[in-house]
Order: sequence, then structure tokens, then C-alpha cells
Amino acid sequence: MTDRERLRNLAIIAHVDHGKTTLVDQLLRQSGAFRENQQVAERALDSNELERERGITILAKCTSVDWRGQRINIVDTPGHADFGGEVERILSMVDGVLLLVDAAEGPMPQTKFVTMKALARGLKPIVVVNKADRSDARAHEVQNEVFDLFAALDANDEQLDFPCLFASAKQGWAAAPESAPGDTLAPLFDLIVEHVPPPEGDPEAPFAMLATTLEADPYLGRVLTGRIHSGVARVNMPVKALGREGRLVEQGRLTKLLAYRGLVRVPVEEARAGDIVAVAGLANTTVADTLCAPEVTTPIVAQPIDPPTLAMTFSVNDSPLAGRDGGKVTSRVIRDRLLREAEGNVAIRVTESAQKDAFEVAGRGELQLGVLIETMRREGYELSISRPRVIFRTDPKNGQRLEPIEELLVDVDEAYSGVVVEKLSARRAEMTDLRPSGGGKVRVTFLAPSRGLIGYHGEFLTDTRGTGVMSRLFHGYAPHKGPIQGRRNGVLISNAGGAAVAYALWNLEDRGPLFIAPGTAVYPGMIIGEHSRGTDLEVNPLKAKQLTNIRAAGRDEAVRLTAPRVMTLEQAVAYIQDDELVEVTPNAVRLRKRLLDPHERKRQSRLKDAG
Repeated sequence: MTDRERLRNLAIIAHVDHGKTTLVDQLLRQSGAFRENQQVAERALDSNELERERGITILAKCTSVDWRGQRINIVDTPGHADFGGEVERILSMVDGVLLLVDAAEGPMPQTKFVTMKALARGLKPIVVVNKADRSDARAHEVQNEVFDLFAALDANDEQLDFPCLFASAKQGWAAAPESAPGDTLAPLFDLIVEHVPPPEGDPEAPFAMLATTLEADPYLGRVLTGRIHSGVARVNMPVKALGREGRLVEQGRLTKLLAYRGLVRVPVEEARAGDIVAVAGLANTTVADTLCAPEVTTPIVAQPIDPPTLAMTFSVNDSPLAGRDGGKVTSRVIRDRLLREAEGNVAIRVTESAQKDAFEVAGRGELQLGVLIETMRREGYELSISRPRVIFRTDPKNGQRLEPIEELLVDVDEAYSGVVVEKLSARRAEMTDLRPSGGGKVRVTFLAPSRGLIGYHGEFLTDTRGTGVMSRLFHGYAPHKGPIQGRRNGVLISNAGGAAVAYALWNLEDRGPLFIAPGTAVYPGMIIGEHSRGTDLEVNPLKAKQLTNIRAAGRDEAVRLTAPRVMTLEQAVAYIQDDELVEVTPNAVRLRKRLLDPHERKRQSRLKDAG
């Protein structure tokens, strides 16, 4: 048996929180990738700080396990549609997919999104119904739902005849549907080896490899990961890089060749067709370029990526408090960081804005752009962020304006379904399906314009008392749905600079909920609360109590303030209007007016009313 015949390349697909990363942990443990007494963090593959905090996979990662002489390369893919750019590229590296579905929830929209991409590539799926140990599990029903999903996605007969296992990743077992629960994942390992074909590729042909992911390493420089399409890669061999159209990007040498073994990358001297490897030594090559031997002239065809649907403006922080928290405040360092992000993340597009010191960043959704902002903030950047806006298109046939539409799947208690339907209808969403999902819950499906969903998630959680689950998936472009009502309340704007005073805030509480606490640094034009009416109001949060020499009973009662409404970064970005910005620094998230000068704001307002 050749090395290639002993190799299997597999991607794991699942919706957020269906147990994908936990299953990979167990596969690593049971294959012997960890020592018996080795201390390994839970969800070992979610190594990124934000992934651990949010409990989601953001970046695709590769690992490798050995099972009875066979090497299985496993790619853990993100489950959220906002990170679909990662998923689409990853599928070009593998020969099979393992679809993991929750035994209670069944197939969800993100499952559908990635599965659609995998089936279109002709990959044969293995289905694992996870969490079969749950008290509300309905594994056999879910198995049928997966079959219906595959049929709806135009799967061929071979793909519809999928093998299926019931499992509990947490307890570390997998078994055939008709068998009793076991105590190991051996049936899953055996099924992968049997069902996933060995990679194709001619080891005798010249070397060629498609760069699939890009990362920066402090010691190696740019590291490109991908699957070797043909030939053999050796350390120090001369290579060139070809762009998608076949143009020469650069020539160089493979200074380092790394293969995946368990959770670590180890240096190897050579790798053959079918292997997933990381290479270093090229300065300009990026994702979707072909690395190849000097004699190769045709690039490997790269999978087209779905276009961005949402854009924000990232600009220099020009507030009076700029530069106090972060050291990276100039447009040049912000531009370099954004271009570096766009290079490795093909689902993000960066363009320089017409106004100076500002950049238009387009992506798949609020979560993807929110993760980018949070990452930059932690790296010491200071930014001003605009309200997200959707990217419209024009129909080439009739010149009609088109907007992005998302498929929204909502699981809520029956008692809250009415308010959810009412709120979404006001946001121009159309209900396409409503069915009971058991346990007093209903599952409602909508087609909703993306702009109507901006900022809705927080409201949804409030309306459903935190019990609702909402999943979204890009559906396509459709004619413009008409105006959608925005925020109804105005804001309280500071007209002075300094530290907020408790007495002043106490007097302002009647005007509406506040966003700041006593002692918070404020400046003219900063938003410090929400006005109870529909207009903006300028207020003075620095006004201290006038001291007198008169003492009277009850005159000096203690100031008791209601706790301020503290917004997360995502909530702040969703809250602001078009004339407002979010100031993001390593230590603070502040809301402000785009124009800090009140006279300039009035002038702009008059021009808007006139024109």
C-alpha cells in the first residue's frame, strides 16, 4: 500500500454548538495523539482567544491522527455563515466530509450552507448524529431530516446513500443506529477509512499546490497551507507562484515544509501528492495562488467565493480622547492592518474611501466584521466605526435595485412567537414556514432583507427572555423591499468635556437611560444616553451641585443612580444611526456623533432637510 493510499483528507461540517470541536478533541485523544497524562485544554483546536470566549470556531484549522496505519487529516471548519469564505476554500483540500448534526435540533441553516457547497463539489458525506445521549434526542427523526435536506440540495444517488452513526462526542462513543451505545469512537475511525477515498494526484507529475489559507508566523514569515495537487515538494526546491489568470506572482524556494501531526506542525524534508502541508519562503503569494515547479504554466482552478453583503467604514479616531489607550492610531497603520486581513481572508474586501483617513471594509455579516474590530482593538488599534450598511446591486436586465436577502430560522417558545413574527414583519421579513418543534417550541422560517436584521439580535433575545435561537444564511438578491423604520429614540449628547459628575447624571436620569457612570471621561459630541423622545438633546454631564451655607433637613440626600446601560461592541455598532460613530479603543467603546461641533451638525441637518 502506497503512502497516498494510507492517507485520508476529511472536513468536519456542523452548525454552531453542535459539538464539532469536542468531537475532534475525542478523535485526537482516542487515536493516541495525546499522552495518557497529558494536560490538554478543552476544545484544543479553538486556540484563538476570541474563539474560546465566544465558544465558536472562527478560523479553519488542520490536525492529523493515525489510526491503525492510516493517517487521517482532519480540517475543523467554522460553523457560522459569516465565516463561509474559510469553508469554501477548505473544501478544495479534502476528499470527504463528516456532517455532524445535533440529535435534538436537527439540521440548521449553517449546516445547509456548508453541506450545499460540499455536495456541489461531489464530496461523499458521512453523517454523525451527535448528542444522542440527550434526554430530548430524536436521532432517527434527525437522520430522516438529513436525508430530506440532501434531497432538497440536489444530492446524487451516491451522496443520498450516506452511512450514518449515532454518537456522543462528550462521552466519546459512536455506534451504528441499530446498535447499543459503545465506549469508543472506533466505529467512526473505521467508517472514515472505509468511506473516504484516498486523495487523487500523480506523484510523478511536476509539483503543484493551491494555497488555501495564509497566516503570519513571527519566525517563518508568511506561511501558506494547502493540499499538494501533484508531484513531490522538497525543502529548498525552486518554485514559482501563479495567480488565478496564470500571471507570474513571484519565484523563490521552499525554505520550510511543515506537516500536521496531532495538534502540532512538524518540519519534514518532503511531502507527496495528497498531503496537506504548510510552506514558507514566499513573500507575495497569497490565497488562491498556485505554487508550482518552474515548468508548470497552468494554475489550478480556484473555487469562486461568494461576494460580501455588508460594509462598514473604518476611519481614524479623531475624538478629543484619541491616542490615550492605543498606540496604533494613524491611517497608515490601520490601512496596513486591514490590507493584511484582506490578504488572508478572501471573504473581506478593503477599499480606500473618498474621505481621507477612512477605509470601506466589506464582509459577510456583522459577526465577521465585529470579530475583526475586536481583534484589532486587542492589538492596540484605535478606530472609528460607522453603522453597517448593505451592499446593493442593480439588475442588469431592468435596472431595478436589488438587496441581499437572508434565510432566517428562529426557534422560540410558543408564547413568544407572536412578538417575533410582529417585529420581523415590521422589518420587511416574509414568513415562509411555521411548525411545532416539540417541547412547547416552534420553528419559524423567514426570508428577510439583511438591512432589516442589523441590530435585531439583541432585541430578539430581550423579546424571547434569552430562550430564542436565531440562525441566518445568505439566500440571494431580490428587489428592494422598501423603507424600514430605524431607531425611534434620539440620544443625549454631552456639550462639555471632562469627567462626568454623579449629581449631573442624577438630574439627567429623567431624560432617558444613561450609557455612562460617574467619573467617565466625556467630550462635546459624545453620546452619553438615550433620549426618551425622538429628538437629540444636548446636556451637561459635568454640572456640579451649587454649594450654599444653608443647612436644612433633607437637603443633602445621597445621590442614587440607576446602573448605566453598558453596550458590547456589536450592540454599539448596531445601535448607532448614519450620523453617528462608534469609537473603539483597547479600553473603551464609546458612542459619538460623526460631527462633534453642534453648529456643524445643525448646518448638516438643514442641508439634509433642504435637499
